Amino acid sequence: MLVAFSVAPSGTGREDGSVHDAVAAAVKVVRDSGLPNHTDSMFTTLEGEWDEVFAVVKEATEAIARFGSRVSLVLKADIRDGYSGELTAKVERLESALDQITP
Repeated sequence: MLVAFSVAPSGTGREDGSVHDAVAAAVKVVRDSGLPNHTDSMFTTLEGEWDEVFAVVKEATEAIARFGSRVSLVLKADIRDGYSGELTAKVERLESALDQITP
């Protein structure tokens, strides 16, 4: 399964409203998990089995919690039994399809 998630604190007390330190703590949890992952400007996507992926999401959310008085978590999951390597394979299929489009 693939799970894309975004987690951020609120009530941080920072004047500039920045949450990059908190997000870095969550991304560190993800990277330390050893699961295939990708982080972009809006989401982090993990690939793995249900229990292992959600354990990482939980730990990342807990890492964020110490930065503010509340936490916002957004999740999107692609659950497709029998498939692995989809973190990159889905993008490769998209790029291939784009190459097939003639102007």
